[in-house]
Parts: sequence; structure tokens; C-alpha cells
Amino acid sequence: MSRKTPRPDARPQGADAPSAHSPAPGLASAVNAAPEAPSGLTPAERAMALLYALLWWIALPLAFARLAWRARREPGYAEHRGERLGRHARRPEAMRIWVHAVSVGETRAVAPLVEALAAEWPEAVFVLTHMTPAGRAAARQVFARLIDAGRLESVFAPYDIGFAVRGFLDAFRPRACLLMETEIWPNLIRLSAARGVAVALVNGRLSERSARRGRRFAALLGPAVRAVALATVQTEADASRMRGFGARRLVVCGNLKYDLAPEPTAIALGHEWRAAAGGRRVILLASTREHGGRSEEALLLDAMPADRGGALVVIVPRHPQRFAEVTQMAVARGLRTARRSESAPGGGAAAGDVVASGGGAAMGGVVALGRAAPGAASRLVQEDALDVWIGDSMGELAAYYAMADVAFVGGSLLPLGGQNMIEACACGCPVVTGPSHFNFAEASRLALEAGALVRREDAAGVWTELLSIAAEPARRAVMAGAASEFSARHRGATARNVEALRGLLGD
Repeated sequence: MSRKTPRPDARPQGADAPSAHSPAPGLASAVNAAPEAPSGLTPAERAMALLYALLWWIALPLAFARLAWRARREPGYAEHRGERLGRHARRPEAMRIWVHAVSVGETRAVAPLVEALAAEWPEAVFVLTHMTPAGRAAARQVFARLIDAGRLESVFAPYDIGFAVRGFLDAFRPRACLLMETEIWPNLIRLSAARGVAVALVNGRLSERSARRGRRFAALLGPAVRAVALATVQTEADASRMRGFGARRLVVCGNLKYDLAPEPTAIALGHEWRAAAGGRRVILLASTREHGGRSEEALLLDAMPADRGGALVVIVPRHPQRFAEVTQMAVARGLRTARRSESAPGGGAAAGDVVASGGGAAMGGVVALGRAAPGAASRLVQEDALDVWIGDSMGELAAYYAMADVAFVGGSLLPLGGQNMIEACACGCPVVTGPSHFNFAEASRLALEAGALVRREDAAGVWTELLSIAAEPARRAVMAGAASEFSARHRGATARNVEALRGLLGD
């Protein structure tokens, strides 16, 4: 791909034609586009491809029903539905790089790479696709500079059904497609490669657990993996497992998430919050999740000791649609609770210091907490008038880590594989996790060996470590230093990915 292609003068124009509030578009008009089995496959692979296509046709109405159901809690799922079916206005011709980042974590992780590619190929424009509204919202925040310059737009990814993928490809005509981490979509990859689009898996990972599951569908996944022109993977173990699915070209580049440096403004904000807490210790429960009718917040709140040495507990749920639910969990347990969203913009308490819930502040109400040290809010915190603060904001996780003495990183008490503990380490925050860590198996192991992380089997054990670390300045300082050093030692994946991608994107 040559870098001599003229750069477009303006931001790509156009959007999906159907209204966000119209019925699911394209379903009726697409009925005549029958599923097809691709050529060049073994009989078993052809049969699996046809079955996969048929299942998508059956599932499509259910997929839109699920969007409507999820929109009750997160209205963004009701918007831009035409994009899910590949409905877009045709974009101007350009050197366009398609980057698929399914949600918030992947969107933030790919940011250093997109910025590096934008600098290396100044004529390139980017289309960033997501599956969740939270990912799309994160893109507007993370890539504001490129969006304002007309070099990046963010849309929902097409469902992996032939006519939707073709519609997307017709509208955007990308030169390359970069899929983040584990996004193996057979039709998307096959149809893109058939049009000469260079498909790469970036920051790829494949746990042993996922590999075992994938082998049951080798006839479907094998052709997709073979069609990927390049896979940059996090570890040699990931590369070995992907070779088992027929990956053609693999380059071990490390994990892009190590290259995510916290913004100085976020660290400063966290220090402001810390100042508001006075001398109180701050224990953070970060990226907490639910699974199978159970929630990590409930497990941790139920196991939380009554005597916490005056520590303030901060809870930041992983998904924004759960902010209100988690607030009510704390209130229902008699804990005096505040929400970040109720902060006054310039410090001090929001209008109405106490929103009574079940008997007022003293009996477990919702208290408004100010943003900075001055004012009523800081006095509330310093005088132990608050037990729990709910971090119901997006894009501020680094600030919460900067505020905390120690953090539990969620997705690890339930069998969810763990959330990103690298970000906590980058902020110099000691980490405690539960036993589930398959999403970050290598990083978790290395952090454990470095002394930056402690792993426990249940909520009671997690609290034992959180309170111990918070109460022991010497131990806390050693772990914080180990966390910062561990994070810094493993940086450099962005540069290695750019070099590996050069052959696909051209000099």
C-alpha cells in the first residue's frame, strides 16, 4: 500500500440512511440473498460454512430483538441499527484502514497503534468498528484529534452475514482490515480477503481454554485463520496455539496494553480526589462484573469487614448500565454511598447534599461527593461520613487508580478471565485479583512474579489482602514500585506491530 495516495481533504461524509428509530432495516430486502458456501474448501469446511450462514439467517431477527432488550438499560443499542446490516453511504476513495475493536478495552488498547499508523502513513484514514455503544463512545473520547482532523470515523461493525459484510465493504472499500485480539469472524475475513483486503489479527491472543473450544469448530475457524495474512500475537504460547488452526504468518509483538500510558490529567484528577479523602485510605474495586446471576460487587460487599480502618471503598463497575444497580446494592446494605456523577463540577457537593434512600445518610443514603478537595464534599469524606463511592463515569479509570492505595481488578472472582490489570500497574497501584485470569494469563503471571499482584481464591481472601496492603505503608510502597517497573519493562509492542504491518500497508 503506497503512502503516495492523496489524502482526502475532508472528513468522510454520510451515515447510515435509516433512522435510528425505524424498524430493523434491510431484513425484508435481503431475503433473496440466499446463504452461500465459499469455494476452495474441503467438503467438511464447505458444509460448516453453509451451516454457519444458515444459522446467521435464523439468528438475525433474534439479534435485533436482543438489541431492543439491551436498549432498555443502554439506549445506544437502539441507535444506528442500519450499520449492523452494512447500511452506509458510499465514502470517498481513500487509503482506508479498517480497525475492529469490539468494545471499550480493545478501543483503548488499539489507540497507540492507530496513532502510530496515522503518523507513519499521513494520507491514511481510518474506520473504527465496534459491537457496543460503550466502545463507540470511548472512540469519540480516545480519538478526538483524528476525528476532528477528518481522519477517523467510528461506526458499528456489520453482523457476520454475507450481505451485511458486503454492504460495509462496498461503502468503505478498505485497503486493510485489522482485527483486535480474538475477533475471528469467518464471513468478514473470507469476504474481505476475496476482495483483496489485507486482513491482519492484531494483538492476538488465544488461551488454552479458547483453543480447546475452538477445536470443536475447526472446520469453521480453520479457513478463517488461514485467510488472515498476518497475526501479531502477544506471546509465543498464543502463536503456538494459533499455528494449530493453520495461521500462515505469525509475529510475536507483545501486548499493546503495556503501551497505554495514563494521561497526566487523569493522574492529577486522581490526586485531587485523594486529597479530598484527607488521611483516609482508599480501596478500589475496579472493573467489577456480573455473570450467571451473580455479581462481584455483591460478593465483595457481603464479605466486606465492618472494621476497615476508616478506609473509603470506591467501586467502578465494568459496564455503565450497571451503575445504578451497584449503587442500590451498597445502599441496601446500609452503606452511606455517593456517586461520581453527582459531583459538583468545580468542587463541593452537588445540589442537595443527601439524597435519602432508606432512611437518610446516617442509615445508608446516597451522598453527593464533590470533585476536588475544597468544600462540603471533602469534609464529608474526611469526617468518615461516606462509606462507598461509586465511580459511575467513563474514561476515568486511571484517575481512580491514582486515587487508590490498592485495587481489586474485577472479572476475576467469577469465571470471566479477569479484566486489564496492566492499567493499574501502569498507575503504580498494587493489585489484588481473584482466581480467574485466562484473559491475561501471561501478564498476570508476570505481575505475580514481579511482586506487583496478589491472587486470592475468594472474596474473603481478597479483603484480607486489600486491608493488609492498605494498612502497611512499607508493603504498599514495595508493591507500587514493582507495579510501575513491571509495566515499564514490557512496553514496545506498538513499534513492533507497526514494523510487522509494514509489509501489508506498504512503504
